[in-house]
Amino acid sequence: MNDFAGLFRRLDETTRTNEKIAAMREYFSEAEPDDAVWALYFLSGRKVKRLVSSPKLRAWTIDHLDIPEWLLEESYEAVGDMAETITLLLPEQSEGTDRPLHYWVEERLLPMREMDEEEQRSAMIAAWGEMTTPQRFLWNKMITGSFRVGVSQRLVVRALAEMSGIDPAVITHRLMGSWEPTPATFTRLFDESTDDADRSRPYPFFLAYPIEGDPGEALGDRAEWQVEWKWDGIRGQLVRRDGETYLWSRGEELVSDRYPEIIDGSSRLPDGTVLDGEILPWKDGRVLPFGELQRRIGRKTVGRKLLTEVPVIFLCYDLMEHAGEDLRTLPMQERRRLLDKILASSGGEALSISPIVESDSWEELATLRQESRGRGVEGFMIKRLDSPYRVGRVRGDWWKWKVEPYTIDAVMIYAQRGHGRRASLYTDYTFGLWQEGELVPFAKAYSGLTDEEIRKVDAWVRRNTIERFGPVRRVKTEHVFELAFEGIRESTRHKSGIAVRFPRILRWRHDKSIEEADSIETVRALIDAEEEGRVDGASQQ
Repeated sequence: MNDFAGLFRRLDETTRTNEKIAAMREYFSEAEPDDAVWALYFLSGRKVKRLVSSPKLRAWTIDHLDIPEWLLEESYEAVGDMAETITLLLPEQSEGTDRPLHYWVEERLLPMREMDEEEQRSAMIAAWGEMTTPQRFLWNKMITGSFRVGVSQRLVVRALAEMSGIDPAVITHRLMGSWEPTPATFTRLFDESTDDADRSRPYPFFLAYPIEGDPGEALGDRAEWQVEWKWDGIRGQLVRRDGETYLWSRGEELVSDRYPEIIDGSSRLPDGTVLDGEILPWKDGRVLPFGELQRRIGRKTVGRKLLTEVPVIFLCYDLMEHAGEDLRTLPMQERRRLLDKILASSGGEALSISPIVESDSWEELATLRQESRGRGVEGFMIKRLDSPYRVGRVRGDWWKWKVEPYTIDAVMIYAQRGHGRRASLYTDYTFGLWQEGELVPFAKAYSGLTDEEIRKVDAWVRRNTIERFGPVRRVKTEHVFELAFEGIRESTRHKSGIAVRFPRILRWRHDKSIEEADSIETVRALIDAEEEGRVDGASQQ
């Protein structure tokens, strides 16, 4: 536990990639496998399901420390994270446990699942008494399911690869999907034999970079590239092995039970087939808005009514395995030809191939790109014909050329503190639009401003707070911001009656007064225009 706390401190204190990799490489080379596998589990973004609710932790802390509730709440407001707040409120303790990480997870943390509330309380207080302050912080993070540190799984893989000499792609593959945090799992990562993928395991995804500027200038000869529409769904892999089918999302979640029509439709695929594609809501020969697919996301079981209202397909655009053979090193055009052949004989209504967009020039593509919203797509995917299927986001072979986002001018009406390094600053904002002379909450956004702008907004919020609602501050309506978002739809869950996808701040409009901000009616006009475009686009598909 002490070694893991030391690793966390080293990772948290630097923003340099090489220093983070070095810290992880040193830790993993020295840690025992039963500790190392739990460190890998947490560093790769996996979490133990939250064991204790925040209200319970609050109550136990107040009672244990004999402090007033207002002190904890004011401290939390300043820190922005309950696990860290409790750690800071507990008395400083320099002497702590020398027990290993796996002991604390397996013998002390996981058994809390079976405890009643009083037993959990006693276990928490006992753990605090045995730990140093840094150890307590990690313990609280694990208990609350909020452990995170500034490393990606890709950096973790790089550290493991440098330590072991095993190809990063092999390690990435072995970490895909679900795996048990056991010493054997950690040891198997470094097995020199690469023929170890179980029958359900997917491959690492190849991700595209956004194209900047004119693709003709950046990419050269149009004839060297394959162009497809960029579909607005859920990226997935369909794995067919040993007579069974498994559907994985890009988030490494097995979602087979949520999309039974895709599983049923894949029964004719030959064994040893792995397809890369998109889960799309599809009805009457055309794609439905992403908002319809959201009705099915997160549901473990899907009723007959929803299956009828929002049917889905798997739109395939790459072939990664055929007859059990890994095809990722083949040129993309060869993989595509084989994919076309397989789907022609083994596909069906639930499996289709992403059509290639034919054009003679980049200029012609630019014109076609203007039809994207009407077709229900986000723009183009541009792929080099001779490219292999790589791992992760690698610049050069796959690009995405998205349509410009929707934009609108809105007024800041609420502010809230951020998280992590931004926990002491007001960085999360709610924006309103005009409706019948009042500003109605429309969207929340927290990205897009520079560090300097964030500091200015934070100082302004502190001086211009009108009302407090827990961590939220209602502020004077003085500032207009231009927001961008990718999608828009009607929603009964929002006060404005509208929901948007991926809202973000484009710029602070110092040149506009709040009276010049947009209205709900303006946004509804965008919805109407998009729907008209979809109807027109349906006839083109």
